[in-house]
Amino acid sequence: MKYFVVDRGDELSLRLTEQFHRLAHSYGMEQNEEKPDIVLSIGGDGTMLHAFHRFQHLVDELWFVGIHTGRLGFYADWTPDEIGQLAKLMNTPLEESNLRIAEYPLAEIQFTTADGIETYLALNEFTLRGIEETMVAQLNINDDMFEMFRGDGICISTPSGSTAYNKAVNGGLIHPSLEAIQIAEIASINNRVYRTLGSSMILPKHHHCDIYPRTKKNVQLSIDHLYSQRNDVLSIRCKVSPDKKIKFARFRPFPFWSRVQKAFIGTEFH
Repeated sequence: MKYFVVDRGDELSLRLTEQFHRLAHSYGMEQNEEKPDIVLSIGGDGTMLHAFHRFQHLVDELWFVGIHTGRLGFYADWTPDEIGQLAKLMNTPLEESNLRIAEYPLAEIQFTTADGIETYLALNEFTLRGIEETMVAQLNINDDMFEMFRGDGICISTPSGSTAYNKAVNGGLIHPSLEAIQIAEIASINNRVYRTLGSSMILPKHHHCDIYPRTKKNVQLSIDHLYSQRNDVLSIRCKVSPDKKIKFARFRPFPFWSRVQKAFIGTEFH
């Protein structure tokens, strides 16, 4: 088993990283940054996003697993005191373990500029926001004009990312087994000139949306935690990635709705 660790960099995460290296060495596991079989994220959901973008070029070939060192994360299902158990399970032959692989859909984002097309993958979401002024953009769905948007911006989220920024802008929560993307408005303005749907929309796989921001206006673009400011983007196509998914190694059950309940409700009912 070849592995690599991405940690948050705080004292606890660094200590756990060193502990895992010792455990992995005792089991004969090999640390390999170039082509690991499994990537261990130690930190929070932000750490998992960093791990995903670091290894997205190998997304078809490896698994991810997370240890959370803060509050319960949606991507991390192990606690610091379980690191020994996790290391042992990672070294257990597949036929003897309870390993299940959970595959989550990703969003494919394509920027068209005068120089060509740039393609990116998002695990949580893509956002487009105005900078100096409110953003104006035409939104097409499946090549037909749908609306002319004016407001702070637009958020395109994956099902697993529906619990993140999408939820903060009143988008719905989607189970990650559904291959879809969600379009949510960020503070839209509705008047006689600009009229939007006013609620989030869910597009299934094989559908797409195109966003045409007003030309030569500075906008802020984000792919998960990665931000940039640009004024050269002519259009943005968003869809479910047709052939890429992230794979999580589940050595025990980690139900999505249980994570939602613990994160946002937290009350035990009897």
